[in-house]
Amino acid sequence: MTPHDTPVLRVAGRPVGRYVTRPELPARLSPRPYLHPVTTLAGTAVTELSPADHTHHLGVGVAVPDVEGSNFWGGRTYVRDQGPTELDNHGAQRHTAFQLRDPDGFVEELRWVASGAELLRERRTVAATELTTFAWALDFTFSLTNVTPDPLSIGSPATNGRPGAAYGGFFWRARKEASAPEVFTVDREGEAAVHGTRADWVALAGGTWTLVFAGATEETRQDPWFVRAEEYPGVGSSLAAEERLAVPPGETVVRRIVTVVADGRLPRLEVAALVRKAVSQ
Repeated sequence: MTPHDTPVLRVAGRPVGRYVTRPELPARLSPRPYLHPVTTLAGTAVTELSPADHTHHLGVGVAVPDVEGSNFWGGRTYVRDQGPTELDNHGAQRHTAFQLRDPDGFVEELRWVASGAELLRERRTVAATELTTFAWALDFTFSLTNVTPDPLSIGSPATNGRPGAAYGGFFWRARKEASAPEVFTVDREGEAAVHGTRADWVALAGGTWTLVFAGATEETRQDPWFVRAEEYPGVGSSLAAEERLAVPPGETVVRRIVTVVADGRLPRLEVAALVRKAVSQ
């Protein structure tokens, strides 16, 4: 893999994230570009790549379990009245080119391909910004355009009959530690209370780190949060929670999530202040 395939994000001269554009992965994992490792400014890793519990979890990226029946999430597919099922329906996200590439970010073009056909074209914009001496922000925007002549729809296990499993969209697989991380929003606490809710931000606090996820557009804030802490630590923003998301031919779906990556376990007030700073930049 050449250095061109693996840009390194830097904040204040320090490497904080490695982006792999052309991963060599089996088709079952729905190969796609990802960020890993992502670290705090002090160097603590806050992502995992292909962990034993879910080998298709690939650091930070965009993963969707159902695009008109094709699996861009990896692993098994949830089939209504049947459950998780091994299907030969995996798609791949293929890096096309960088439109822009700087030490603090990039703009990338991708093709979402399944069964030899291109379904979606994506423009991905990623930027890393320093917030304080102990925190930085990852600004991640993706735009998905239906390039087929037919309507497409995006689904999730939830829309296919599995309650509470509305994953699909931006997803961050966090570092697994001996004890589960704390989960909280401005007015809720705990995985059960936060999962599936709409909130301006969601915080995941581990042993020596805190991640805070914020929807940075009104449309993104309408998507519920998918949150896991006990089984494994991960947070995503759900594109298809209650019903499938329709994408007519030529139309584009855009979402923007800003994540604060901080050293230490931060209290609510400090989290809220950092989020305001990160989203306003």
